[in-house]
Amino acid sequence: MQEKEYTIWHRIKTIVHNEKERPYFHEREIWFCSLGANIGFEQDGRGEEYLRPAIIIRKFNNEVGWIVPLTKNQKKGKYYFSFSYTDQMISTADSFTDQIDR
Repeated sequence: MQEKEYTIWHRIKTIVHNEKERPYFHEREIWFCSLGANIGFEQDGRGEEYLRPAIIIRKFNNEVGWIVPLTKNQKKGKYYFSFSYTDQMISTADSFTDQIDR
């Protein structure tokens, strides 16, 4: 397993948390989010700001929402949903519908 450097992410996380202006978001929008260096096998954010695209599934209030990270890797199965929001790129998100409907 590749060794990760979490201290860099913690500095960035502190800056993101302490920003005074929060973004105004809506359900079904796609945003680049600072998702950080994750423990285990979840894909980390990329670049200096640890960014990853994510779709806003549900907005609970002006600061809290349910987001699902997107990937360019096409995956098949009942827990994945692939879609295209540009002509040149297909994205895949985890489909939580089966888990919610139970």
